[in-house]
Formats: sequence, C-alpha cells, structure tokens
Amino acid sequence: MPEHTTPEAAPERGAVAPASNRASTLAHEAAPRRIAVVGSTGGNLFSHGGDEPHRLLAEIFRQAEAGGFKVSAVQLVAAGASMDAVKDSTPAQLLTLRDGDGDGVGVGNIEVTVAARGTLAEVNATAAAYDAELARAVAAGEVDALVLVSAAPKGVNAATVGAAVAAGLPAAGTGGSSIAAAQALGLNLVAASGTTGSTSTTRAVSYIAGLARYFGTRYRPVLGSAEAQDATGSPWRRISVRGIMVGSLPAFIALALILAVGKIPGLDALTPVFDALIAGLPVVVAAVAARRVSGLGEVGLVAGVVAGVLSTAGGIIGGLVGGILAGALVAYLLRWTLARRFPVTTANIVAGGLSGLAAGLVVFLALAPLTNALGEGVKDAIEYLVALNPLLAGALAGLVIWPAIMGGVYHAAILPLVLLEMGEKGHSFFGAVDMVSLVMVSLGITLANVVRPRTSGERALAASGAAVNFGFGTFVEASYPFLFADKRVFAVALGSATLGGLVVGATGTEATAYLPAVVAPFVATDTVGMVLAMLVGVVVPFVAVLLINLRPRRAAEA
Repeated sequence: MPEHTTPEAAPERGAVAPASNRASTLAHEAAPRRIAVVGSTGGNLFSHGGDEPHRLLAEIFRQAEAGGFKVSAVQLVAAGASMDAVKDSTPAQLLTLRDGDGDGVGVGNIEVTVAARGTLAEVNATAAAYDAELARAVAAGEVDALVLVSAAPKGVNAATVGAAVAAGLPAAGTGGSSIAAAQALGLNLVAASGTTGSTSTTRAVSYIAGLARYFGTRYRPVLGSAEAQDATGSPWRRISVRGIMVGSLPAFIALALILAVGKIPGLDALTPVFDALIAGLPVVVAAVAARRVSGLGEVGLVAGVVAGVLSTAGGIIGGLVGGILAGALVAYLLRWTLARRFPVTTANIVAGGLSGLAAGLVVFLALAPLTNALGEGVKDAIEYLVALNPLLAGALAGLVIWPAIMGGVYHAAILPLVLLEMGEKGHSFFGAVDMVSLVMVSLGITLANVVRPRTSGERALAASGAAVNFGFGTFVEASYPFLFADKRVFAVALGSATLGGLVVGATGTEATAYLPAVVAPFVATDTVGMVLAMLVGVVVPFVAVLLINLRPRRAAEA
C-alpha cells in the first residue's frame, strides 16, 4: 500500500548522537563510519530493483562513498522471486562482502561475493549463521550504523537488529512491514519508508541522507547515469507490470493534483493541462517500461518515449505494451549493431530510435484499438460492479484491502487497477477505498496509541506512523505492530475498513491515495462524501482502540 515517504522515526533523531555512540564517534573521527547492509530482495521491493541485487547494492555503495561512509558488511538474501510468493524451494543466493572488510567499495568495483547458493531455506540457514557473526561485530563496536533493505528483524536478521537495539545504533531502512517490525523492537530508525514509487537510487539516497543527518555530516547525493548499465540476460525476464506501473506513479499523482487545483474557482483554465497529462500518461508508462526491460538506461528511455508517443491512442495499456516491446527490441538491436562493429554512437541511435519506432508502429497500426478497449473495459467493469450495489461493492473492497496488502496482493492487483482507472479519468473508486480503508484506518489506530498507548514506549512508535499517514497518505504498515499484538485491534481494522468502504460506495466517491489527508478530498469527485468517509475511517478505529487500550493501561497502573 501507500508507502513511498521517508519519515525520521525516533524522537531523538536530531543532529546529536546518543551518549552510547558519542565515544565511538570521537574514536573514529578520522575514519569513515562503518555501515552494515542487511536484508533481502523483498516482496514489493522485488518489482523496484530488488530483482537486480548487485545494482541495488552498487547504488548503496555509491551513495555511502559520497557521504563519507564505508560499507563494512553485507548480508543480503537475493531470492529468485518476490518474497510475497516464495516457497522454501525458491532458488536464492546470499550476498556478502568478499573479505568482509569493504575495501575498494565503489561504483564499478563492488567487492560483493555469493556466499551461498541453493533453496531459500538453505540460504536462510547460512544467512542466520552470518547474522550471528555480524551481531557479534555490532556488539563489539565494529559497526556504526545499519541499513535495512526489506530486512527480517524477527527472522534471519534478528541477531543483528537485536545487537543494534542494545548498542543504540542508528539505522535507516525501507520495506513497510519489516520497518514496522524493527520499530516495534526499539531500533533507532532515523530514516524509514516503504518501497512503493522508489528506485534503487532514491532508496540509497534516503538511507545515507538519514544517517548523514543523524551524525551531522555533509552529504551530497551522487545522481545521474554513473551506475553501470547491465543489459545482460534476456530482456523478457525484466518485465514486471507491477514494477512498471508503480514506477510511473508520480505522473498519476501529478494528474490528481492538477485535477484538484483545477476545481478552485478561477483556475478552470487548467482543464487543458489535465487533458494533456491524461494524454501523456501512456508516454510515461512506455518510457518506464522500456528503460526497465532494456536495462540500458537513457537508450531504453528514448526508445520508450518514441514508442509511447505512437502508442497514446492505445491508452495506458497501449503505452505499457509499446514500452515493453521497445525495451526488448533495444536490447537486441544494441547487441546486434555492436557485434557488427557499428560505432557506439550509431549503435545507440539505431537501437534507441528504430526500436522505439518499430514498437510504436506495432501499437499504432495494429494494437491500439485492442489495448484501448481493454483499458476502457477495466474502467467500465469497475463502474458496472459498483453501480450494481454501491454499498456492497464499497464494503467488500474495504474488507479485503487489509488482507490484500498483508498478503502481497495489493501492489500486484489493486494498485494497478487504481492507476488504470486514473489513466482513464483522473480518479478511482479503489483509490478512494485505499485512502479511507487503509490510510485513515491506520491513522486512527496509530493516533489512539499516541493518546493512550498500552505502554509508554509505544507512543513514539505510533506518533511517527500517524504523522506520515496524515502528512503523506502512505506507510500504513506503521499500524502493523498494533494489529499483530492484539487480535481485537486487527478486527477493528477490518471492521473500520469495511464501514469506510461502505460510505465510499454509498456516496459514489472516487479519489486517490498517496496524498496528504487534507488534499485527498479536493481530488475526489464528491468532496463532502470523501470527508465523511475519511472521518468514519479514522474516528471508528480511534475510539475502538482507545477503549481496547484502557484495560492493559489500568492494569499496569494498578
């Protein structure tokens, strides 16, 4: 679910390090601070660069070097599929530093080795042993900070995270549910977020920016195309509809903002801007798709833009198909031209231009009517089902959305539906349910634990989650620790989400998530209906969780 922001999670997250770290800071003033990178290729992360673990690590190394940090340890479980759907038999690898010292870390010179290969169960067993060694290094003061990449704080990373908690080390990380688990354990997270809408570069920048801010050091992100391009392997293996659609999310949010601003009296002149953005969305989707599938950076991006311009008549799905075809063609054409000793400039022109043109013409001349009809069909099907019984449709959507996000189905099915709807008309039924039944319910649960937590230590954890939910419309996983700790709270979340969805259906409201709570009503088709649904979504769980928390609090006081 929504989760692409970077909250700084600890109340003491300012520029001054805790007393337990100050001695270490002074002792190593002349040497770079040492970072341990732990985690996995993740569930949702797998669609956002997790399927290319070496490139993911390369970006962390590159940004760490720019920030004056040294990656001294790596423990990354790289699975052959998204962790949302893996089995013990899924192929996997354990990536670590070659000599465990991090020397020579830098772009193009990554000292990473595969420490173990086998099934996920076998690799996890090896990772657990490595985790114990790393925990001893943390306890011995040989690590200054952690970077959590879709880690398992209660699994193969439990020992390291536990040692970091005991030592008071700062940590930065991404991965909604894993970050929530780490916060619940008391880890000092100075930068935390989910993975939706992020890239390997933006995640790495978030990690190092948070740590640099914590230690009070200067850091200027290294951006651009310096990362090594990797066009090896079949481009078809790099196709991920989920990753492509979510990677295009910022363009859809821009569309929603223009829609909201255009409703202000006197600003109806922005209507043509909205129409232009709707028409340009297939180009964005095609560019993201081609860049991802080709693995060739700017060359693939250009091919995608060319294909996208010719695919606009096919709608969002037309742009998706055109971009995928262009990305595959550009990889093959570049290899073909270079194998025949074309100058590299000519090879780029041929690959980027001709592949985009060929893919775009396929959609323009043949597939556009089909892809446009498919997109229209998805929109019409949702509208038809809602029209049959709005109350039932809203209630069912609200009921299933929490199990969907916890089971890894949200990003694979619901979010693409939101974006398809928005690509057709700028707002979405599922987008409204998302904001009401996920974001607002999470906000209500976390707010209740700010006002009356079961234990005093939970207040700071809840406060950071509530702030992000309200201010950014994302990171609903902040309520996970409270859902998992008490089945009654989980039942409250399901019931509140169902009620909120019912109000969405009853009012016929369409909107989107990933926006601040105060902005969401203004992008909705029915502002009053959206406000009412959001109030139901936040007030019901707030009151219910307050009542649930009364008993343990009174028992503790007694």
